[in-house]
Amino acid sequence: MLDKTIIKIQTNLASMSLKSNTASWVFIEGILNSYSQIFFSKNKVFAMILVLVTFFDLVAGISGLMSVIVANVAATLIGYNKEKAAGGYYGFNSLLVGLGIGIFYQPGIAFIFVLVFAALFTLFLTIWMEGYFGKYGLPYLSWPFLLGIWIVTLASRSFSALDVSERGVYVINEIYGYGGISLVRLYDLVNNLPLHESIIIYFKSLGAIFFQYHLLAGVLVAVGLLIYSRIAFLLSLVGFFTAYYYYLFIGANLNELSYGYIGFNYILTAIAIGGFFIIPSKYSFLWVILLTPIISFIITATSVFFLSLQLSIYSLAFNIVVLIFIYALKFRERYFTKPELVSVQQFSPEQNLYAHLNYHSRFDVFAQTPVVLPFLGEWTITQSHDGEHTHRNEWRHAWDFEIFDEDGKKFEGDGLAAEDYYCYNKPVTAAADGTVQEIKDGLPDNPIGEIDVDKNWGNTIVIKHQEKLYTKISHLKKGTVKVKKGDNVKRGDVLAYSGNSGRSPIPHIHFQVQQTPFIGSKTIDYPLAKYVLKKDDGYELKTYDRPQKEQTVVNIGKNDSLFKAFNFIPGQKISFEVTNKDKKQESINWEVKADFYNTVYLECSKSGSKAWFKNDGTLFYFTHFEGDMGSMLYYFYLGAYKVALGFYKSLIIRDTYPLAVFKNKFVLFWQDFLAPFHLFMKANYTMKYVKINDDLNSSKIYLTSGANMRISKSTHQKIDFKIEIDGSMISKFEVLGKNINLLAKEIKS
Repeated sequence: MLDKTIIKIQTNLASMSLKSNTASWVFIEGILNSYSQIFFSKNKVFAMILVLVTFFDLVAGISGLMSVIVANVAATLIGYNKEKAAGGYYGFNSLLVGLGIGIFYQPGIAFIFVLVFAALFTLFLTIWMEGYFGKYGLPYLSWPFLLGIWIVTLASRSFSALDVSERGVYVINEIYGYGGISLVRLYDLVNNLPLHESIIIYFKSLGAIFFQYHLLAGVLVAVGLLIYSRIAFLLSLVGFFTAYYYYLFIGANLNELSYGYIGFNYILTAIAIGGFFIIPSKYSFLWVILLTPIISFIITATSVFFLSLQLSIYSLAFNIVVLIFIYALKFRERYFTKPELVSVQQFSPEQNLYAHLNYHSRFDVFAQTPVVLPFLGEWTITQSHDGEHTHRNEWRHAWDFEIFDEDGKKFEGDGLAAEDYYCYNKPVTAAADGTVQEIKDGLPDNPIGEIDVDKNWGNTIVIKHQEKLYTKISHLKKGTVKVKKGDNVKRGDVLAYSGNSGRSPIPHIHFQVQQTPFIGSKTIDYPLAKYVLKKDDGYELKTYDRPQKEQTVVNIGKNDSLFKAFNFIPGQKISFEVTNKDKKQESINWEVKADFYNTVYLECSKSGSKAWFKNDGTLFYFTHFEGDMGSMLYYFYLGAYKVALGFYKSLIIRDTYPLAVFKNKFVLFWQDFLAPFHLFMKANYTMKYVKINDDLNSSKIYLTSGANMRISKSTHQKIDFKIEIDGSMISKFEVLGKNINLLAKEIKS
């Protein structure tokens, strides 16, 4: 019941965030995110819990809130980035400084004056450090807070009008004043729980992050942390209790861990290293454990120095260790995944992990430049990687292609002339955008059955696509090269025509990927980004794969109707009339937009949901979804997750969803705990191309797809979709599942 209630609150708050684009809500969002950003989060429920925790001390709570408001208002008026302000980036360090000032000093006129300018000063420190650390691709963490609170503390010793606070001496009286006898009883209940010393210090360390040094505050923070992220909660336990037992093992003074509850350095470091800046995995958890002694060294050493200044080290150890470790990882030359840095931040360890796993399952992380087949039409592989003839040793990663007819023959007539072969004198195309690096031409075709071992590669073209990425096409026909060295070419441009030159007894083309620009360069194992595999019962789309010997393959073509239907352009508006299972109708409107990073997405005006996508002209696919999982856009995201823009009858497309698309949050809750080590959930996508009806003006195309959510080996949730393309629009989109029956018809604009 609690789980469902939490999910409902999160959904409602997420809906509020998505639906409202008003300046007032953006401002409120910036305030809330300033609280949750302390734990690298944008979770609104967690933020509200943290706001509540800060108000256990009323003056501190008000001071923190005022500091956030000052920082965000100043950031807006000065003209800093609005998205960063709304994300809480400019406010969380000022919040911490405000909380510290609120705890340490008595309120008054001088207090307010110091508070406002301390918040403003911390904002400037934030901007400065964002620029400084950003040059190295590093986060500024809570360094602005540290410098701000230290400078204000040292300076305030000369401010006679600023009085030191005496709050905290009579805690029970203060709690009674805030919440009456009920809150006092709750406070006593929590503080009198029969807990082990280590657990008490753990909870108090959590509360100490917000200058609240009692058990109840820590328990609430722990609950909020659990709501926000199961992995972050688990990491907080691993980080703290590793430190606790490390102190016992080496005979260190446990008072150091509990004094000022500096143990939060271990907690914050564990979350940052274990799941936020690094993909959660067994390696990230291992490093959380291994970094514990280093944190203790820094805490012990720096405490000696700062004690002489009568200052606390606060989160200094956390800041030092996280920065050093992330910076050190950037200099690796191998083992980039042990552990792996987060490339696109999702502000949740779970989301970081699931998005990462999904990306790896859909794409080849090392194949940043998509390379496709270098020809038109259907060709068959007669020698693939590790081939039995010439694809050996340093040249093992290559393909030879020929054309066969329906009877399995590669030539007509007696096959004694090159012209008899179906693949002879066919256009050869650029496999990716690039620059012509090297050309060899002028070698004649060999008589059938003979080879030229001296000019092994024959007429050849080498194209540079990026640093250390080249493609080479060999055995071309003499005099057919259409480009010259230095020419820029686009994917699909005709380069030359196939021939029979070099070590080629019969016409074919040789294709390979290499790291150096020479005609004789050794090959590298690099996948083809996309191609269609012809099978006995139809076709199958392959992405980031390596076709095998005797497979017939073709580049994805372009059907005008499919292309136009999925060619969503920024500014375009799409409207549907949706009918549910109760025959109730409503109109929904989507708009195509581009974000700050120039990535394109669909946004639903009603739910505020967003679905990011890419379209390269032959393949449309979604990359991310945020928002209401009951919206029509959510179902469209599931049903049209990947669409080839060419029609092949009985074509099958398979893909995987990120686990976050699961609607069963209870099951996902438990998967989150195990996710860094084991996945027992899977989410699979399948699409089939059913039929096409052609007429003179347009095509009507019928597609079906399905989303299959599996737990272990059993299907937990299955949703089927029917898509109908008519001319240039998605005329029908039907959703069929348990308790789901929706029919959307696009309204012509």
